[in-house]
This record gives sequence, C-alpha cells and structure tokens, in this order.
Amino acid sequence: MTATDTTDTTTARPAPAGDRAPALAASRPTFGLRVVGLGGALGRERVTNHELARRLDTSDAWIRDRTGIGARRVAGAGESTTSLACEAARRALDQAGIGGSDVDLVVLATSTPDSPCPSTAARVAAALGLRAPGFDLNSACTGFVHALHVSAALMADPAVATVLVIGADRYTSLLDPDDRNTAILFGDGAGAALVTSAPVEPGGPGILASDLGGDTGALAVVEVPPGREHLVMDGPELFRRATRGLASSGTAALDRAGVVGGDVDLYVPHQANQRIINAAAGRLGIADGRVVSDVEERANTSSASIPLALEAAQRAGRLTPGSLVLLSGIGAGLAWSSLVVRWSA
Repeated sequence: MTATDTTDTTTARPAPAGDRAPALAASRPTFGLRVVGLGGALGRERVTNHELARRLDTSDAWIRDRTGIGARRVAGAGESTTSLACEAARRALDQAGIGGSDVDLVVLATSTPDSPCPSTAARVAAALGLRAPGFDLNSACTGFVHALHVSAALMADPAVATVLVIGADRYTSLLDPDDRNTAILFGDGAGAALVTSAPVEPGGPGILASDLGGDTGALAVVEVPPGREHLVMDGPELFRRATRGLASSGTAALDRAGVVGGDVDLYVPHQANQRIINAAAGRLGIADGRVVSDVEERANTSSASIPLALEAAQRAGRLTPGSLVLLSGIGAGLAWSSLVVRWSA
C-alpha cells in the first residue's frame, strides 16, 4: 500500500469499455469480513450554534455557511471516552446478538483516552465483562478506518474470529472554549462495529482494496502542541489538504479495486465539514445521493464519525448486502486511509 500524493486533484476517470458488474461481483476481497453489528453513542448535551454565538464572535449563519454544522453533542457530567465507547459497543453487540464471550479482541481508536494507562480498550473490555484483550490506536480522525484495517489483518489469524472495533473521542475536552476556530467544529461520541471473519472468496464480503498515506510535513496544521492542553489548527490549510487527501486516497483505493466513483453505492468519509465532504465526493465522481453526511447535528466527532455515519446509514436502510462502500478518513498527522468494502450484514 503506497502513500498517495496530496497534490493530486484529478477527478475519477470514466469507466473503461465493457461491463464492470460481472468483474466486480466475481472479485476476491483482500480480507474477508462481515460487519454483523453497529452501534453509536453521543454526548448527552446538545449545543446549538445559537448557544455558541452567545459567547463567541460568530453566528448560526456563519457556522453553517462554512462548515454545514448546526449543532453538536457534548459529553456531560459522568460521561467519558470509556462510557461512550461502552454504550456504542453494547448496542453493536445487541444488534449482532453475540455475547461478550464470543469477542476475541477489542481495537479502540481514540486520541482522547481517559488515562495514559491502561488502554481505553482494556477499560471497555472490563466494563463490558469481556475476557478479550484490547489495545488503543491513536490516529485522530483517521482512527476508525485504520482500526478496521488492522482488525481485518489480524483476523487472518484463526485465533481472532470476532473483533469489536470502536472509534471514541471527547474532542471537546481538548478545545479552548474561547477559540472560535475550533470551538464550533467538534462534538463527542463513539461508534462501534462488531466484525467477524469471512472466507476470502470471489464475490464474498470484505475489504477489496485499501490506501494508506500521510504527510508528516503537515504536523502543525492541526495538533495539540507539546506542553499545551488545547487543540490548534490552521483552518484554511487543513481544508485544502483534507480535500486533496480524501480525494486522492479514495481514488487510489478505487483504482486498486478496479472500480470508479460511479460504481460506489455508499461513500462514508470522515465527517469533518460539509464543504470538505462535498468537494471530495465531487472529485471522486460520486453522486450526492450516495454520500453519507450527518455533520449537521453531530459536528466532527473525530474517530467516532465514520462508525456513527455507518450506523445512521444502516438505520436509514442505505446499507444492504453486496453494497460497494468507500470509507475514507483523514486526520492529524496528517494521515489518511481509504477502504473499499463489499458490505455484508
């Protein structure tokens, strides 16, 4: 898997001559897997743009125009990264009808752990009564896609048949409440996917192709600087790099799967900003009706955004067996990752 070039701004190419459908239906996944349960959880408190405008130099119209965000959910008293992750995980397990004793591993993406040690994954496993080991993965807003990819690779080991993959973050805990550039953008939440292994066979469910990349020259574009407690970001530069990164990474993954944007049934990008989502989808050649966006009510929930969007799409009946799904994340580092998944529930 080769890093993509964030300077690539090409749109998806037209499909070559011939019928793509038979070739796609017969393609063999790189990693066989099924997502058998999805669950989500959001911070208890809903904070609207109007409420933020009472203490910040901003307005509902200004925020909506630049981000598409109308409200966000914020963790309340007694809520933590662990508690949000547990709530999402319980819902995924309940939907799958699978008991905790059947979970072999917990992989949890977060950059807001409740403590440095032990891992939040271990805390979640303990709270849920699981005997499975677990570990955290910190890749900021790219975290869930990386966690799913890592979990799929680990399931190549016969000893790992069922993995609880979670993205959970309380990014409002990293914000300067008086910084208009960041205070309007983030919310708190968790999303979980219960994933089981599946045979790697033609037409089977799983990951058809992937792309991983990064730009370590852009560390300062969005970061919590060493020795400081609040997130800082260069909004305009992050917008440019995020749009290019999502589009080029998605294109690379689609190329490796032998498909184009027009073949995608559902595009689930990181829910950072509606303008970024729209721009990336346009460059990929994916129609608006096939794009999942829930940023208006949830804002940017970092590693939780993609599993929360998947859960919302499932509730809306937009995820069906055999669907071709493109997942793309991008976050601090900068890091990006895309997966082309043939869905099966």
